Amino acid sequence: MRTIIIFILFGVTANLFGQPGFDKYFTDKVLRFDFMLAGNSRKTLVYPVAMKEEPFWAGSNINLINPFNSGNFKYELFDSTGNTLIYSRPFCTLFQEWQTTDEAKATDRSFYEVATMPYPKYKVRFMLSIREHDGKFSRLYETIIDPADHFIRKENPIKVHTAKIYSGGDPHTSVDLAFIAEGYKAEEMGKFREDVKKMADILFAEAPYSNYKDKFNIWAVESISQDSGTDIPGEKIYVNTAVNSSFYTFGLDRYLTTQDIKTVNDFAAAVPHDNIIVLINSTRYGGGGVYNYYSGTTTDHQLSPKVFIHEFGHGFAGLADEYYSSAVAYDEFYPLNVEPWEPNITTMVNFESKWKKMIAKDTPVPTPPEEKYSNVTGLFEGGGYSAKGIFRPEMDCRMKSNGEKGYCSVCRNARRRDVACNVKQLICAVGTLHAM
Repeated sequence: MRTIIIFILFGVTANLFGQPGFDKYFTDKVLRFDFMLAGNSRKTLVYPVAMKEEPFWAGSNINLINPFNSGNFKYELFDSTGNTLIYSRPFCTLFQEWQTTDEAKATDRSFYEVATMPYPKYKVRFMLSIREHDGKFSRLYETIIDPADHFIRKENPIKVHTAKIYSGGDPHTSVDLAFIAEGYKAEEMGKFREDVKKMADILFAEAPYSNYKDKFNIWAVESISQDSGTDIPGEKIYVNTAVNSSFYTFGLDRYLTTQDIKTVNDFAAAVPHDNIIVLINSTRYGGGGVYNYYSGTTTDHQLSPKVFIHEFGHGFAGLADEYYSSAVAYDEFYPLNVEPWEPNITTMVNFESKWKKMIAKDTPVPTPPEEKYSNVTGLFEGGGYSAKGIFRPEMDCRMKSNGEKGYCSVCRNARRRDVACNVKQLICAVGTLHAM
């Protein structure tokens, strides 16, 4: 019964939650703003690169302002007066992860970034903000964008064959996932389409996505690579691929990413998309996922299905890693005196905002890692790369391990929330879905 009540909340009018009218401010295309993030562990700088128009706005025409305090960065559009917020999107980047590594303490680097938004009808103020160490956002960069600016490139998207693997209907009322081929030669595109379907079926078998299969469009973008596979620098293996993916990100042999976010977005522009997944044609174990950036995994390792679900948890819903014993490149990724924004870990600074209400009265807090609590929502110490001071909701979860258990109840609720916000005929209620 409580689930029904929450979805009634999603159905109320946009004005109740201060959502602006799409047709008043935007056209049905995409404005893409490319920029560089540069600096080191102590500073972050922004350098604008270019703007372009892209053809397919797949985002919501209703839910234009994200109601959740998520992401390590966010960009916002304000109307011509500069005072009315008309669009926002939170995100994370590899640059921010790199800033927590030892290398960032000794050198400067830059990372290419892409921001996409509905194409404005009139001048707007674009503002990019960063989450500071105290957990609050501060302004990092802003500029006025004139949609009539002749330096906004209006060129055709890159020519690439695409296929619609599953259809959920109109992109404005569905969640559109763009799967990008990486390490597939031209003669391997049949395998790529099969791999996309395989991963989509894995996704739809996992709660809560199993309840929303008819609300997803699954796109296969057949970006052709000269060679199969991906780079493995630690073994001196280098191949020529479409989006330049590589193992050994930040020195970790299993961390598989691409820093060529420009090319990833060039290919993704060929289809309507809310979220991007890079599928890497490899039998090796590995992957990576960054919130509202992209997620990726190899396709042919025995654990690839579980890795895909884990990394999609990062890329789509902003879930944190719940493991704490595996080697990572980060140094004090989560300050213990700040409540993490991710919904599935807590430092107890503001546990009221997380899953506290989901814990039964007879469950001890903190919760001991004993067998009798193996399927209980509680407060288990260890998570976010730290064995002490950070807590997770359950003993095991797909965000913690490759075990048999899928998402824990807290992660499922967070995923349900984000699916609801991306199923665009619904209105996002402010708050969490603890009652579900």
